[in-house]
Amino acid sequence: MKKEYWWLVLIIIIATYLRVANIESVPPGLYPDEAMNGNNALEALATDDFKVFYPENNGREGLFINIQALFLSLFGNEPWVLRLPSAIFGILTVLGIYFLTRELFKDKTLSLLAAFLLATSFWHIDFSRIGFRAIMAPFFLVWGIYFLLLSLRKAREPSRPKSYILYSIFSGIFYGLGFYSYIAYRATPIIIIFILALYFFEAKKGAVLKYFYRNATLFLISAFIVTIPLNIYFLENPQDFLGRTSQISVLSSETPTKDFLVNTLKTAGMFNFVGDWNWRHNIAGKPLLFWPIGITFLVGLVLSLRSLIKSDGLKTAAIILLAWLTVAAAPVVISNEGLPHALRAILMAPPVIIISSLGGWWLFSRLRGEISPNKLKAAALVMLTLITVEAYASYFMIWAKNPNTADAFSEDYVKLGVELNALPKEIPKFVIVNADGVDVRGMPMPAQTVMFITDTFRNEERANKNIRYLTPAELMETVFPENAFIRYLN
Repeated sequence: MKKEYWWLVLIIIIATYLRVANIESVPPGLYPDEAMNGNNALEALATDDFKVFYPENNGREGLFINIQALFLSLFGNEPWVLRLPSAIFGILTVLGIYFLTRELFKDKTLSLLAAFLLATSFWHIDFSRIGFRAIMAPFFLVWGIYFLLLSLRKAREPSRPKSYILYSIFSGIFYGLGFYSYIAYRATPIIIIFILALYFFEAKKGAVLKYFYRNATLFLISAFIVTIPLNIYFLENPQDFLGRTSQISVLSSETPTKDFLVNTLKTAGMFNFVGDWNWRHNIAGKPLLFWPIGITFLVGLVLSLRSLIKSDGLKTAAIILLAWLTVAAAPVVISNEGLPHALRAILMAPPVIIISSLGGWWLFSRLRGEISPNKLKAAALVMLTLITVEAYASYFMIWAKNPNTADAFSEDYVKLGVELNALPKEIPKFVIVNADGVDVRGMPMPAQTVMFITDTFRNEERANKNIRYLTPAELMETVFPENAFIRYLN
């Protein structure tokens, strides 16, 4: 096996460790949004009703929940089981970044660096360990664009291997599945338009237009077929298409222009200056990029912008990455909730990381003439080690152990669920849900965590386990047995 692939294996091992180690206890607790996914998955298993779209909790595309259901059927209803699919998607995205960067730049070292930077990114590690469907979005987009670029390149080769047809179909399948991941993904057709436009003009120059048309047609048909079930659902349920988008949009603000500009500045600044303040998403306020990577991101950004003017060999890659970065930022800056927002910006992670690796590789190349090769390699190894150690320390030693993280993941709710599970069935158990949240079948969202831990989302299970959930309004009308176990969920 080539030396480069041994390095890739090592990077995947690092990525896997950082995404799977101690997953049974880190993150602590279980956030109600994760639990809502789990409860829908458990219900789907019990009723054999696996949905394309689950409308509760402002609506969620069903693919991730159905995958979680498969894992729950294998390992049981534990918080870590809900998060394991995220870890797998995260690891496979690291692998995809390597191949995508290799396709964009044709440089194995630059590709390995991009994979390494994503593997050790706190931003990506964090969402690879939470049971949110958003982690699928970069996975599907990275692989979809990789296969699309690969098929377009293969179609231009003189030998024109038939594999380009298969790659076109793969690209459409991967890209189409992304629409089942996260609402922000719906902006990505603009990225595809940029890519197809670029390659259209190149194909026109090279007199291979008919092969380009074949590529594009197979890609679009494959993507369309994959999305048919979701499209049918939205045609029948148009109210679910936008979810909360209209509620949190800057267009609903009294000062939309001002808010848009402020949001843009906050989003641009989250990489190097002030990051997401939500402890579920980040070490509150910490920049999303470790400072050396933040510097290489700025360098890579300048190189990419310069390529547009100079029309050098990086121009095509620069256009794709900058278009991707801009389009992925749009759902973030047009929202007016919790900015800077690392989760809503997750589709920005691949271009940010690739651009950062470009900047890092350029700096390394510039130093080759100034520093002896051995010293430069030693310095690079020290820096890569520092980046790895920083990722581990930030996630496992600082973030995971901070009490704010436990609060952000509702650890107390999990403890209550465990306490209820330990009680005999004969004891009547009452949970007074005194917390605010989106209504889910008559009960505020925070109750979802306890329901998942006890497997009492369905009324049948509540009756079997002698557990009742009450709102404060119902409390006044309830007569409790003498031996009742009563707990408040605040």
